[in-house]
Amino acid sequence: MPVSPTYPGVYIEEIPSGVRTITAVSTSVTAFVGRAPKGDADKPIFITSFADFERRFGGLSSDSPMSYAVRDFYLNGGSQAIIVRVHKDAKAAAGASKGDKVKLEAKSPGKWGSDLRFRVELVASDPKLYVVWIRNKATGAEEKFIASIDADSTRRLDRALSSSSFVAVPALVPAALPDAHDAVANAGEDPFDKGTAGSHYSELKDGADGTDVTDTEIKGTRAAKSGIYALLQLDTQLFNILCLPPPKADADIQPDTWKEAAVLCQEKRAMLLVDPPAGWTSVDSAATGAATPLVTAPASRNAALFFPRLLQVDPAAGGPAKTVVSCGAVAGIFARTDVSRGVWKAPAGMDAAITAIQGLAVTMSDLENGRLNQLGVNCLRTFPVIGSVVWGSRTLAGADLLADEYKYVPVRRTALFLEESLYRGLKWVVFEPNDEPLWAQIRLNVGAFMQDLFRQGAFQGRTPKEAYFVKCDKETTIQNDIDKGIVNIVVGFAPLKPAEFVIVKIQQMAGQVQA
Repeated sequence: MPVSPTYPGVYIEEIPSGVRTITAVSTSVTAFVGRAPKGDADKPIFITSFADFERRFGGLSSDSPMSYAVRDFYLNGGSQAIIVRVHKDAKAAAGASKGDKVKLEAKSPGKWGSDLRFRVELVASDPKLYVVWIRNKATGAEEKFIASIDADSTRRLDRALSSSSFVAVPALVPAALPDAHDAVANAGEDPFDKGTAGSHYSELKDGADGTDVTDTEIKGTRAAKSGIYALLQLDTQLFNILCLPPPKADADIQPDTWKEAAVLCQEKRAMLLVDPPAGWTSVDSAATGAATPLVTAPASRNAALFFPRLLQVDPAAGGPAKTVVSCGAVAGIFARTDVSRGVWKAPAGMDAAITAIQGLAVTMSDLENGRLNQLGVNCLRTFPVIGSVVWGSRTLAGADLLADEYKYVPVRRTALFLEESLYRGLKWVVFEPNDEPLWAQIRLNVGAFMQDLFRQGAFQGRTPKEAYFVKCDKETTIQNDIDKGIVNIVVGFAPLKPAEFVIVKIQQMAGQVQA
């Protein structure tokens, strides 16, 4: 507020600078939707490592292609992921203590819950307290909680176990001290190992993984926010890449699901990584299949397909290498490239090596690669010394015939990155007086953001004028817009396009001829 001088002297007034920093958003948060051995269903869970996935979703499972895709994501450089578990007809294991005074249920559906055991011990110093020990016999992990029979206590059974990773309390029983399990016969003995069920501990039983997941569960519904639409539950957290591993190793995601997922990605400013159908076992079959696009315009700009699938040894089952989808590994390479070079660098080339695989399901020549490349299919190739790499960076709108302005993945991802960063960074503009002082502030802040990206090498051009522009004035926002409460901001950028074709021209020099 302006100072109101009342006495002779010096007054200090702080004047706002008008600088509001626009923060660049993350570019490689990857969402996975699929089947997992355990975990909350149709709920997006943020994780930062495969150890998180093992703890919350059960780790690798031969019934869960998603588990291998998540592992490949982290092995290839990924760091942040969002997991949505789906299941069909799965059942949570349940059990009760002696006298049925303590009834527990596995935290999430699945046969994993049948590995849980629990034991009740009384507290001699307090007749209202008892201890509940819970152990997962498969992993050896153990939890201990002190519970009370007092209905008003913060240690009431359901409240005490609210932080458990293993169990929940399906229903409270009458407020009475439960029957304790028998004491250990010999000092030092482990009742979970030495005892028998019903005597030294109780078991949770009848957990079931349910029937095979299908496209119906993966697709979900927007109304119920299930399947891929569970990602709509995210509020401030964004995702940049979406992977849909198939429900089974030899199954495919159906075209209708790919199309809905691409539309969702278009809505959320994200990229969809499309895996080729299992029937694409040769370059010929891939070329034939690509003629009927899995995702159509305009959502095809937000999708990219990578062929072929990968060969990988299953560490859980051993044996020969099996075919797995590549979406997790490619998403990890996206993340790795973003960190080292920026979202404007194509996640392909000699630096885009695919790790932790035995090879590719289909090998191809340069000419075969060229045949698929012009159809907008990104190829995975194996070269001597280099190994297996991503050797293509086109969107599904990148076929030569389409001539789309978002032909290349890095150009599209850069545009999405700018859109999301400006969308989040300009919220302060809402309800500000719509006149030249506001427009000047917008130009200042957006210009500073674009200049920083220019200095990092995100755009073409030798000078800022050649690389980008920010326009917000009386030409973009006319009086009619002001009357409607609208301010128009126009931001343009010169994208960096990958050097997809390198042409070297060689000519012999004619010898100098004496006159």
